[in-house]
Amino acid sequence: MEKLKNDILIRNKRASFDYDLLDTYQAGIVLVGTEVKSIRLGKASLVDTFCFFNDGELWVKNMNISEYFYGTYNNHLPRRDRKLLLTKRELEKIRRQTKDTGFTIVPTKLFLNEKGLAKLEIAVAKGKKVYDKRESLKEKDDKRQMDRAMKH
Repeated sequence: MEKLKNDILIRNKRASFDYDLLDTYQAGIVLVGTEVKSIRLGKASLVDTFCFFNDGELWVKNMNISEYFYGTYNNHLPRRDRKLLLTKRELEKIRRQTKDTGFTIVPTKLFLNEKGLAKLEIAVAKGKKVYDKRESLKEKDDKRQMDRAMKH
C-alpha cells in the first residue's frame, strides 16, 4: 500500500506569540466522519482554542472544524468540545505542570499523520507579559533585517 501524502498542517500562530511553549505532546482526537473529511480539506481553525481537564480526561474547546459541504443531516457541530487521547502518564504529567498559576495547555498544530489520522500537537505554556511580546517582535524584526543583509 502506498504512503498517503499529507500536506494538511493547521497552525495556531498566536500560541507562540502569546505564550512561552515549554513541553509539547501529540494527542489523538475523538472525531466523527464528517470532521475528518473537513480536516482533510483544510477547513479547520485553532484560533482561540484551549485545553482543559474534565473528570481526568483532557478536552479541547473552541476548535473550529467547519461543517462538511457534502454532509447531510448527520453533519457535526463546528465548535463542539472534543476529547483528546493521551496516555495516563502523559495526562498526569500535564496535570502536574498546569497546577501552578500562569500555566495553561495550548493547541499549536493540527495535522494528519502518516496513517491519515488527525493529531493535535498541544503544549504546556506560560503566558507572556506585554514586554515579552515586544521583545519577541523585536527579535523577529532583527532576524528579518539580518536575512535581508545576507542576501544583498
